[in-house]
Formats: sequence, structure tokens, C-alpha cells
Amino acid sequence: MFIHTDDITAYIPQRAPIVMVSGILEVKDNITRTGLQIASDNLFVEDGVLKSPGLLENMAQTAASRVGYIAQQENTPVPIGFIGAVKDFEVFEFPPAGSFIETTTEIVSQVFNATMVAAKVQLNGKVMAQCELKIFINP
Repeated sequence: MFIHTDDITAYIPQRAPIVMVSGILEVKDNITRTGLQIASDNLFVEDGVLKSPGLLENMAQTAASRVGYIAQQENTPVPIGFIGAVKDFEVFEFPPAGSFIETTTEIVSQVFNATMVAAKVQLNGKVMAQCELKIFINP
């Protein structure tokens, strides 16, 4: 499965220039994977690399794309969510502009409208950043 950038805004609430997912690669069980081709003119690229705010937004949008994908499959409106907490955010390396990163979120727990996900960004299999996100979905 690959849902391309042209269609991605049907799955996430963000709009340009904040769209930080090029496409959905996989939604299976509790796992979601997305890809991002990092453009040199990306809002969060500085000194030729994607900085922390862009990495964090990319992880959040990966989680959001799962919710949007499921809503599309169920033919229901895509709900809006927000980040309630970020835990243990670590950046090991900033990926360079021009590279294609893959981001994975895995649902750790879910209670009512709160979901805790473990997220990581990888470039060629190497972890660039990771964190836990607590996300709340408006019903």
C-alpha cells in the first residue's frame, strides 16, 4: 500500500506547508508506517537537515494518518486529534534534505479517546529519532 502525497490530506488534518508525510506505507494491527521525502524547502529544514520540530510533527502525523485511514475505510469523517504529551523525545541524528525517511508508530495502549503510541523515525534502517506520544481524538 502506498497512499501518495496528492491524496494524503484526505487522511490528516494538516495542510501545506505543514504536511510532513509523503504517503502511508502500511496500516496493520497496531502498527502504522509512513514515508516522507524531505524537500530542501521544507518548513522544518535548517542548515540542510530536518530539525526536531519536523521530526516530532512527522511522528504525530504518522499517528494521525492511521486514524484517517481507518475513518476512510469505515466511510466516516476523519476526526481531529491533538498531542496531549510527548515523553522521552530523543534525536540521534538529523536526516538530510533529499532523503526519504520512514516513520513507524505502534499503539502501546488505548483508553477511551486517549492513545499512547511509541514512534520512531528511520533513515535506511537507522533510528534518527524516537518518542512516546499521548494523543487525544475528538469524538
